[in-house]
Amino acid sequence: MDFEFVLFASAIIDYDYIMGLIAKFSAKGPGKSKMTREQLIGLILSDAKFMDEREDIVAYISTLKAGEGLSEKAIRDGYTRFKAEKNAAELAAIATKHGLATAALQSFVDAILDRMIFDAERLGDLFAPLDLGWKARTQAELALMEDLLPLLTKRARGRDISGLSAYEQ
Repeated sequence: MDFEFVLFASAIIDYDYIMGLIAKFSAKGPGKSKMTREQLIGLILSDAKFMDEREDIVAYISTLKAGEGLSEKAIRDGYTRFKAEKNAAELAAIATKHGLATAALQSFVDAILDRMIFDAERLGDLFAPLDLGWKARTQAELALMEDLLPLLTKRARGRDISGLSAYEQ
């Protein structure tokens, strides 16, 4: 048994450690790696500290090839870029579904997360270009918030967003 596997039980497994393991996985050739992709993913899935990011980390690892030879900095930068692209794609899909401009929705979400305050007036402003009546706009706002609430909660990383509780069920 490899010494690294024995240490898993007692070692502090944190973000830096995982990024280092991913870099080691990337640096080795497919047959020479001490840790397989499946073992690395299993480690991440088993640790509660990665509950909020485990899906993203696992998806990122799945895009890497053993033997690419990426440095730990390249792994970190790649993961940051991967998350940003994934977040942008999620938001664009929501914007398209609700007939909103992606840039306007991104600005709305950024403002919420910057201040950690939900602004219902800005929510109404998002739908102004659609020229909806009050009843249709209210229904559209509720439908958007149903899709946006999980995204905002995830991106808030456990912090409370003031005023958002009105949309929680």
